[in-house]
Amino acid sequence: MTDAPRPRTGGQILVDQLARHGVGDIFCVPGESYLAVLDALHDARIRLTVCRQEGGAAMMAEAHGKLTGKPGICFVTRGPGATNASPGLHIAKQDSTPMILFVGQIERAAREREAFQELDYRAVFGTIAKWVTEIDSAERIPELIARAFHVATAGRPGPVVIALPEDMLVETATVPDAPAFRPVETHPALAQMVALQNLLGQAQKPFAILGGSRWSAEAVRRFSRFADLFSLPVACSFRRQGHFSADHRCYAGDLGLGVNPKLLARIKESDLLLVVGGRLSEIPSQGYTLLDIPGPRQTLVHVHPDPEELGRVYSPALAINASPTAFAAAIETVQPPRALPWAAGTEALHADYLDWSDPTRITTPGTLQMGGVMAVLREALPADAILCNGAGNFATWVHRFWPFRSHDGQLAPTSGSMGYGVPAAIGAKRLLPERTVVVVSGDGDFLMNGQEFATAAQYGLPVIVILVDNGMYGTIRMHQEREYPGRVSGTALKNPDFAAYATAFGGYGERVERTEDFPAALARALASGLPAILHCPTDPEAITPTTTIQALRDRKRS
Repeated sequence: MTDAPRPRTGGQILVDQLARHGVGDIFCVPGESYLAVLDALHDARIRLTVCRQEGGAAMMAEAHGKLTGKPGICFVTRGPGATNASPGLHIAKQDSTPMILFVGQIERAAREREAFQELDYRAVFGTIAKWVTEIDSAERIPELIARAFHVATAGRPGPVVIALPEDMLVETATVPDAPAFRPVETHPALAQMVALQNLLGQAQKPFAILGGSRWSAEAVRRFSRFADLFSLPVACSFRRQGHFSADHRCYAGDLGLGVNPKLLARIKESDLLLVVGGRLSEIPSQGYTLLDIPGPRQTLVHVHPDPEELGRVYSPALAINASPTAFAAAIETVQPPRALPWAAGTEALHADYLDWSDPTRITTPGTLQMGGVMAVLREALPADAILCNGAGNFATWVHRFWPFRSHDGQLAPTSGSMGYGVPAAIGAKRLLPERTVVVVSGDGDFLMNGQEFATAAQYGLPVIVILVDNGMYGTIRMHQEREYPGRVSGTALKNPDFAAYATAFGGYGERVERTEDFPAALARALASGLPAILHCPTDPEAITPTTTIQALRDRKRS
């Protein structure tokens, strides 16, 4: 028997719903528009992380959603606070991450007058959120919050935006709490699994690509056993490398930027392609060139939790509307054929991956070699370390040369958003303090949300930032030099002393200019017990692991 409802303010009802749905962490930048919520949080068993800018807060919440599969929760104030949070919202949309962004709103009586910091949130966020709503009555808070949790996690997960009028949060209502949220799984039909078994039995060169969200550690283990049983070659989609261990004998690499040409060739010559969880969007599809559209040459089996994604771009021979977690459980019923004609090719593909991902084989200009840095990280960090990055050419070193082994070991935006690494690392360390969390960031990338290093210091979160500094927006310079060689415009940067930046916030900072000095510097940073920045200046010529700026210029001019 439940207790009879008691009168509560809207702010208190809201916080009670979050607790009821299992929320343990909230990320925010405070604002006067939701003071009633902050007051209710004072006595709640929910941990509040106060951030320095709304974009960082939203990215922390998004990273939390990636790691848990439950909606990451972020609170920001109205107007500029809301628009500042939009990059994190866009990441959640493109990365299929469950997230709920609560936004302060003006008083209800002042709407439609362009009051102070007023926005029409449905218009502003309608195209980058699964659902945008505004709560007009405190009595409806339990209903609408419950709906938000279901919308954020159902089908293809994504962000929900809820606007909270300031006066609604202080009005009193007597209303019961909603039942605790339970996610809904979508399971494959038995006939579909039989059809998949028949297709695998007829295949000569099958291949699997794993992507998307709604995976779990158990789902990864189950698919790994399936791949092992079938000797099935497996690649991970762009920035989804936690879905399959790099140590597995069937692992062939990742479909990101700068892909191993041998991997691409093998996928193109496959006769059966099993895509689980992913959309095969622009980057993993190599600019929509990997498969013919709409009818792929390969027999396509597409597994996705959202029916609207099945057939949206590619017409599958077998469409399975199921979450990766449910599909991985069902796939254990599928039995391999007596002969596996592709097994030798799987072994060769894994050997190709090992050769491609060996950082000691890469030499670039400069006294600090990123290949050497990655080799040190592979030796010094635990296998379950969480590596975080934003966007930039520097990220290629992580994706290609770090062997991801843990299902939650990668936090990186498939949306390509800069400034993600530091907030994501803070979100991860807040949730999993026992794990080693490392950020690899570029100089331009870091300073987009570098102020959140203060948040790491405030909460005693010893994340390690390896800051690769080439004094420019490297990705844009690469494209610039390829199209307009030697005509540098708008891509040069003048940077601060990043080691001093770290110590100014009470963290650990050190400048590392030579490869041979990096192992000891990393050891000191790890031993410091503080959030740390290792400032690693690199030669601007070392624009990627495989080319230089001069080579790009020469290629264009030849």
